[in-house]
Formats: sequence, structure tokens, C-alpha cells
Amino acid sequence: MPSLIVPGLDGSPAPHWQHWWLACDPSAILVHQEDWSNPVPEIWEAEIAGAILHHPGAIVVAHSLGCLVVARLLSVWPQLRVSGALLVAPCDPRRSVRLARFGGYPRHPLGVPAIVAASRTDPWMTIGEAFDLAAAWGAEFVDMGAAGHINTASGFGPWPQGLILRDRLAGRAAPAATREPRTGPLPLLRRAL
Repeated sequence: MPSLIVPGLDGSPAPHWQHWWLACDPSAILVHQEDWSNPVPEIWEAEIAGAILHHPGAIVVAHSLGCLVVARLLSVWPQLRVSGALLVAPCDPRRSVRLARFGGYPRHPLGVPAIVAASRTDPWMTIGEAFDLAAAWGAEFVDMGAAGHINTASGFGPWPQGLILRDRLAGRAAPAATREPRTGPLPLLRRAL
């Protein structure tokens, strides 16, 4: 099954692990954004939702800001057919003026198999906050230790351990069409589609 690669703020240029995955895995597909450095929530949401609709059943592999947008999309639109979500180093948008307009994270199950991989030394989110998100989402939590933001600046190149996490998700993916709609009111979200 394909992997949809969803970078965060400023994209994932070489030698970021997402760049390596795109270069080495023919099933990996980049979810492109027009402006990686000046993100607009509605545009990012539309691009990611469009990629999911174009590649139903894919595993979504998101980093940093990409985690926030993916979690919100899965939360609001349970009809999006995703086999799993690997959410790596989620960021707290309140820590950057450029990200503040993205708002917060949903705090309920995402409805798909998910893994949150987080670091004890990530400047963008504490390990406790990441653990709490994983628990709220019904996701497996992977403590990466002192791994910074799990990016190039932290020394991450190809990151083969991440591929193992992605493959673990693929192995337990339920048929994407069986996602149950969330009960209760949907959180407010600017819909761009």
C-alpha cells in the first residue's frame, strides 16, 4: 500500500528522513504544499485531504505540523479512507507565530490504527503532551528517547526504525472502508473542500 508523506513546516528537504523515504520507496508519495514556509490551514487541509482521496487506503506518514493537520482531518472526516497514520514529532502550534492560526489538536480517537513517535528532547512538544495526544487518539506511543525533533538537525537521515513503525501499521491496518463515524458533535474546523 502507498505511503503518503506529509512534511511539516518548511518541508522535508534532503537529507530529512522523509526525503530519503521518497527517494528510496517507489510507493511513497509526497503530499505537496504550495508554500511550505507560510502555511495556511485551509490550503494544507485541502491538499492532504485531496491526496488521501486520490490514494485511498494509504498509510499517512506525517511529521511535525503535518501531524496536526492529519489528526484534524481524520477527526472531522471519518469517511477519508486511510489504513493507518504514523505521526512523528507532533508540534505544538502555539510555539510559533507562523503556526498559531492552526489551533489545537482533536482529543478523541482517530478511528484508524496510529502510532505517535515522540522525543524527550523535542523543542516543539513535550513528551508528556505527545503521550497525552496518543492516549486521546487511541494510538500506540513510541518513546524515541533524546531524539530532538526527529529531523535532520537531530541527526536523522534515512531512519530505518521509522520504516519498521510504518510497516507495523501496515500489518495491522483494518480495511479502510470500515471506519466508524465519530459520535457527538464535530469540532469546528475550517473546511476548504
